[in-house]
Amino acid sequence: MEIKVKICGLTRPEDVTAVAKAGAAYCGFVFFPKSPRNLDLATAKSLALAVPAGLAKVALVVNADDARLEQITAAVPLDMLQLHGTESFDRVAEIRARYGLPVMKAVGVADESDLPALEEYGRVADQILVDAKPPKGADRPGGNAIAFDWRLIAGRRWPVPWMLAGGLTPENVTEAIRLTGARQVDVSSGVESAPGVKDPARIRAFVEAARRA
Repeated sequence: MEIKVKICGLTRPEDVTAVAKAGAAYCGFVFFPKSPRNLDLATAKSLALAVPAGLAKVALVVNADDARLEQITAAVPLDMLQLHGTESFDRVAEIRARYGLPVMKAVGVADESDLPALEEYGRVADQILVDAKPPKGADRPGGNAIAFDWRLIAGRRWPVPWMLAGGLTPENVTEAIRLTGARQVDVSSGVESAPGVKDPARIRAFVEAARRA
């Protein structure tokens, strides 16, 4: 079974081209003002319209209210919503029902005590993103380029498909897949030359390394 790759945080037309050329399965657009990859609706729409068929378009949002989700889904053609905040189980189910799009819920992992949430969210989301917990004091959710101890989830399975994230790079993704058994992986800063600036060579190297696993 082929490993599926998601490249998140695209900001320019050339990023879309590089991701499509590399053979990734998903591309992610960020709607979160504190991120260097944050997009306005007009830019996101033009990027999404340039995405070729077969490459799934994912919107990353953080605790977005209905008004914001209405704006995004009305303006940007999307295939999936990625909830990256502290959304409750009920909120995940509500968003999934209201917008008619598959929902991926990100869940931060630092130790054993975080694992039950993966099972719980797996009952209300279409996919789960197993991410590193943000370091203390971080103003952005997610791994912030830091990996968690992959052995915590080695061989585990949840009710829905899942994706591994947090500190992945072309240099470590092969090992991460071998240790965890992940069939899908997500990367953002690990394929950049500067915050928010994707590097086509690193994108290609990441996809190739994931497939080697």
